Amino acid sequence: MIKESIQEALNKQINAELYSAYLYLSMSSYFESINLKGFANWMRIQAQEELSHAMRIYDYVIERGGRVILDAIEKPPSEWKSPLDAFEAVYNHEVKVTDLINDLVELALKERDHATYNMLQWFVNEQVEEEASADEIVQKLKLVGDEGRAIFMLDRELAQRQPPQPEEKA
Repeated sequence: MIKESIQEALNKQINAELYSAYLYLSMSSYFESINLKGFANWMRIQAQEELSHAMRIYDYVIERGGRVILDAIEKPPSEWKSPLDAFEAVYNHEVKVTDLINDLVELALKERDHATYNMLQWFVNEQVEEEASADEIVQKLKLVGDEGRAIFMLDRELAQRQPPQPEEKA
């Protein structure tokens, strides 16, 4: 049985992951509105990943005999000054999510909940990848500046992103 403190914290993280999906869908819509369909694709796939993260935690809480309680999801922003501004927001958001995951790890250690600690290691590793991916695009956008042709080349690159294949359970 999952401890109440862990269940409550994981429920909050489910909400945070769902907010992340909302945020990235909002960004996808923003990019569609300025005709950067590759950027929109990247964000839409990112939203799908965030939904899968929420469901990973959801399934874990249920598997441990807990109860998932969903909360209201805050409305995300819908406008950004530029593609760079949007991706800097992505990077900063992922840093914030990393902090949330680290807080969960600390709670699991404090509560001596080794199963939750072990489950969270996947998220620890995932956040390294999430931050690096966002930062790579931020750095490319800083490099190209407002150069239209370069933005369109980057748009074409981001259009190539494919959804990850579902993981098989062992």
